[in-house]
Amino acid sequence: MPEYTVSLVEGVVERLADIDEMLSDHAEEWTLERMPPVDRNILRIGALELLWREDIPDGVAIDEAVALAGLVSTERSPVFVNGLLARLLDLKLGRASRS
Repeated sequence: MPEYTVSLVEGVVERLADIDEMLSDHAEEWTLERMPPVDRNILRIGALELLWREDIPDGVAIDEAVALAGLVSTERSPVFVNGLLARLLDLKLGRASRS
């Protein structure tokens, strides 16, 4: 398994509680359990890259997550993933959450 993939898996496992709390707090009208498992895990990786990986530009983290959702999940998933990660980026940058 490539080193970067291992670092993502380990990072998500290490910060899973924090990531899931942030996703739950900012996913409007969605619980983690209600999200398709693929979306939930794409969001976990995207949140890790966005919030805890300084070597990944914010735009790249979001764009890659959206692209992956478009390839492997539902038709509506890219918009959902983009919106939720954008809310997390707003938090990171100290801006008010989008409504």
